[in-house]
Amino acid sequence: MLKCMSRGSLALIVMVCLCSAAWAKNCPNWPQERLRLEISALNDQLARWDEAYYRLGNSLIDDEIYDALVRQLQDWQICAGETDSDDGTRILPAGKVPHPVAQTGLRKLPDRNAVVQWMQRRHDLWVQPKIDGVAVTLIYQKGLLVSAISRGNGQKGENWLEKVQAIPAVPKVLTDGPEYLVLQGELFLKVNDHRQQAQGGINARSKVAGMLMRNLPSAELKQLGIFVWAWPDGPGTMAERLQQLAGMGFVLPQQFSKPVNTAAEVEQWRDFWFRNPLPFVTDGVVVHQGATPSGRYWQAKPGDWAVAWKYPPVQQVASVNNVEFTIGRTGKIAVVLGLEPVRMDDKWIRRVNIGSLALWQKWGIVPGDHIAISLKGHGIPHLEQVVWRTMERVIRDAPKPEHYHLLSCFTSEAGCDQQFMARLVWLSSANGLNISGLSKAGWQTLIDKGLINGLLDWLDLTPEQLSHVPGLSEKRGQRLYQQFRLARQQPFGRWLIALGMPLSPLQSAALQNWRQIQQMTAEEWQDIAGIGAKKAQQLHAFLQTPAFLALVKTLQQHNINGFSQLPNNSAVVAWSGNVATNLDF
Repeated sequence: MLKCMSRGSLALIVMVCLCSAAWAKNCPNWPQERLRLEISALNDQLARWDEAYYRLGNSLIDDEIYDALVRQLQDWQICAGETDSDDGTRILPAGKVPHPVAQTGLRKLPDRNAVVQWMQRRHDLWVQPKIDGVAVTLIYQKGLLVSAISRGNGQKGENWLEKVQAIPAVPKVLTDGPEYLVLQGELFLKVNDHRQQAQGGINARSKVAGMLMRNLPSAELKQLGIFVWAWPDGPGTMAERLQQLAGMGFVLPQQFSKPVNTAAEVEQWRDFWFRNPLPFVTDGVVVHQGATPSGRYWQAKPGDWAVAWKYPPVQQVASVNNVEFTIGRTGKIAVVLGLEPVRMDDKWIRRVNIGSLALWQKWGIVPGDHIAISLKGHGIPHLEQVVWRTMERVIRDAPKPEHYHLLSCFTSEAGCDQQFMARLVWLSSANGLNISGLSKAGWQTLIDKGLINGLLDWLDLTPEQLSHVPGLSEKRGQRLYQQFRLARQQPFGRWLIALGMPLSPLQSAALQNWRQIQQMTAEEWQDIAGIGAKKAQQLHAFLQTPAFLALVKTLQQHNINGFSQLPNNSAVVAWSGNVATNLDF
């Protein structure tokens, strides 16, 4: 059929396919030249990590981070039209010794739904813990161990025979075995009562690799065990293979292989092994189909007769989309990273607050970088490290710290949008004047209509002005006006806090009126509990700033409690008071 198409039609189909792939993988909005540059750089870095791990036994990066960056590389390659592979296979450093049967690796399923789908129309299924160790091929001839080969690239590996012979857990002689036997399994670090949920991975895989990569066998090899997970060309059913393996001295597979019929049963064992003590470190479970193809058909890529379902990652890798700066009411600048959404612990993470401007400058993060995040207390995302830096680095201009402080932005002047809004939100909050129903969006609407330019402009608003604000009917405008009237009656100490003075409610309760605090010396400030010399100076500076004195003058003109020069017998609203309204603005 393609022969009947014009070259232009075929090009259009190819373009549509590439665009569909790009959409499916959420491709970055980069020119092709940059995309190829990023692909080349990440591929080179992964190759260096592979070389260090598979040849030298040095794990320079956590497995979950490595896996995430491999997936990112594959996504970029699809975006560039270079490959459509999604099986997680990389071309790893080859060794010198060929495997008699290729080591296939495992396809990793992302969630329970994928497990359900894979299990459909399959039978004789078994679940095992996914041991976190190093893969090996064992070859026995006439009952004698004659070869031990590292995984390498799945086709060829290194000769590990001398080192494996120094591991007591690996039988050197089989009394009851076939003439020629090939087994594939995991060399692991033996541990006592290891609880994966509580203790994590303890860097077990790297420790095992380090022992095996050394030039000479060491006494540490006695700490290793073996878990056989594949017997190419063995008995036809899993039950038979497990029984015969146990008879030859490989007992762990029989102890830790459980027949399953549903994904719910797989999930049960996955959860059980995650929480309960085991003699090895694990990072998930493997679901096996009992029947496997003949060994001559195995290839150095994941087969379709076994899959892995890993535990929830302690860390997740996310791509940074943008860098946002937020300025709080005290002038503190915080940096928030916008992320390509990632799922952790049943929630989607789209942002992570990395703290101060100085911390961001120390990290040096720009859009396009990849970071590792974890969840801390109450599920709050936390930046752990930068795991990959984009080649093209555009650093966004940051706000200047010297422009923002406790005494800046009492009005909506240029550059003050964020801090001024934070002051308004604080003023109307339960910590301030408790203006019920007035949200940040409501304040923004009042600003956009030109009704609010200073922190206290709302004192002059009338019901008529409020009723013409979008989103406020005459009735709702009247209710908001009544809230403003109630706010006028708040105690003097509460007004000080609402205006931004750095005081606690307990400290402000000791203050009666504006005349009193005008006359207070630094020593008198320090007589109030919790106020030291530094804070006393801070309070003195706050009281002298022209912007705050202008606020005081406005409050005096409106005859507000404690600021007025005239007696005020108005009723005082209790600190915890809250007038119920239907207003939500």
